[in-house]
Amino acid sequence: MRRWLILAVLLLAALLAWVAAGPWIAMHAIGKAVREENATALARHVDFPHLRASLRDQASDRVSRSLGIDGQTGWLGALGAGVANQLAGGAIDLMVTPHGLGALMEGRKVWNRATGLPPPRTEAGAAVRPDPWRNAERRYESSSRFTATVQTDDGQPLVFVLTRDGLRWRLSDVRLPPP
Repeated sequence: MRRWLILAVLLLAALLAWVAAGPWIAMHAIGKAVREENATALARHVDFPHLRASLRDQASDRVSRSLGIDGQTGWLGALGAGVANQLAGGAIDLMVTPHGLGALMEGRKVWNRATGLPPPRTEAGAAVRPDPWRNAERRYESSSRFTATVQTDDGQPLVFVLTRDGLRWRLSDVRLPPP
């Protein structure tokens, strides 16, 4: 009886350790997929429907704020806001793909990566493949939400959010820097 209790406690401890290490394991796999430009491996660790919805909401909010209240009044303003939101949503749908996300995490332009333009090279000729999680601040927001915050080139925070679904952690949101 005592052996079964010890075994149960050890299994529970191993399960908790696996769940706690999950975000780091997922981040390592995402970073490896980005450096190797492996879109299939990256897609396994990203929840694209949630990511697209989140970015669409952020884009819609930015469009609304940029137009202001005066720009949205009247039927012409409402039409313009609707068209701008549709264009932004379409652009997000086109860009939030394994290739687009990989380019964002590498700090490259999506178009350069999609067209196969090689990444910048060092003086020795080796391709520069930066670590997407370089100097990232990592923290748990809850038992099923983990964030990694990196600084953009201009010092703005870019927050990558991983969420847990069962025992699996996936990238589900990117909080863009404030405008």
